[in-house]
Amino acid sequence: MSFILPSLFSLTHQLVALPSVSSASPQFDQSNRAVIELLASWCASLGFRCEILPVNPALDKYNLVATLGTGAGGLVLAGHTDTVPYDLGRWQTDPFQLVEKDNRWYGLGTTDMKAFFAMVLQAVQDLSLKQPKNPLILIATADEESTMAGARALAKAGYPKARYALIGEPTGLRPVRLHKGIFMESIRLIGSSGHSSNPALGNNALEGMYRVLGELIRWRETLQATYQNPNFLVPVPTLNLGHIHGGDNPNRICADCELHIDLRPLPTMKLNELRQELHARVRSVIADTGLTVEFKALFEGIAAMETPATADIVRLAEKLTHHSATGVAFGTEAPYLQQLGMETIILGAGDIEQAHQPDEYLGTDRIVPMLNILKQTIQHFCL
Repeated sequence: MSFILPSLFSLTHQLVALPSVSSASPQFDQSNRAVIELLASWCASLGFRCEILPVNPALDKYNLVATLGTGAGGLVLAGHTDTVPYDLGRWQTDPFQLVEKDNRWYGLGTTDMKAFFAMVLQAVQDLSLKQPKNPLILIATADEESTMAGARALAKAGYPKARYALIGEPTGLRPVRLHKGIFMESIRLIGSSGHSSNPALGNNALEGMYRVLGELIRWRETLQATYQNPNFLVPVPTLNLGHIHGGDNPNRICADCELHIDLRPLPTMKLNELRQELHARVRSVIADTGLTVEFKALFEGIAAMETPATADIVRLAEKLTHHSATGVAFGTEAPYLQQLGMETIILGAGDIEQAHQPDEYLGTDRIVPMLNILKQTIQHFCL
């Protein structure tokens, strides 16, 4: 292999320097194309066959599928190219300049998760891969932090195919084989306004929401009594009442009240069934009030995922890290890779506590262990 990559620091620096924020708010949303094209250029130089696949050309969003070798099976190493928005005033350094200080690399996306791509490329070069026995595939996706559009597009296309997948999300070098799902919903009750001196002059949506809140709390208690999984720190599904707004003045009957919730189910719990039950319970509890209800999906959701403890990739990850695989409450692209038929593990060098934070950093003590994990995983499944 004649091409020599820049240093690992330089690889990460160049990726961090390219803004690729994804956000549901259009004023913050950015293209990821520059990151995809840079990764593709490095992968091509290492002998990968690169495909840049459109996700949403109107917004300049793309996926990269880079393949080394041919044949069925093989290993996918996957990550997302986007970052969350940032508050410049809360950063002590420039988010787009990689800074090394106190045995840490500071920069937007160092932990979540641009440095992962740099480490994958370094691992491939260190192994001097040319034609692996089983293919090695690098997947880099768009919009994981907002809509999961990149991973959804791959699942819809049924491509690429592989036997195993490792997603380099931040897990503190501990393997994760299952995570909770998540969806977010808006519940809006609509009544009619009137002078507060006579309740008969209107229909109070805020009072109707009081009923809804009570019903949701009862439903949460039922869900938590029915479903438990000891592999999670919080072993039950959660339902968070996160935001509420209603009315405009103390002396007017509230004509409109809106509640936003976040529900995180365990594996085996289906998002569509939960959403249907949510709608049915709300409609039932306000049936005699004369209020109308509107539902809006604030986030369509990510399914929960679980890879069996006996899966080959789980056992290998546990052997390499000396930690038992566990569960986490945050979502990833793993369910979409599972739809493509892959046994999937989540394993990365960073800590989730650093993700989405000002002064995001990756501890430099994590780099060599992660490189070793990547190299041994590639050797096991591809060589």
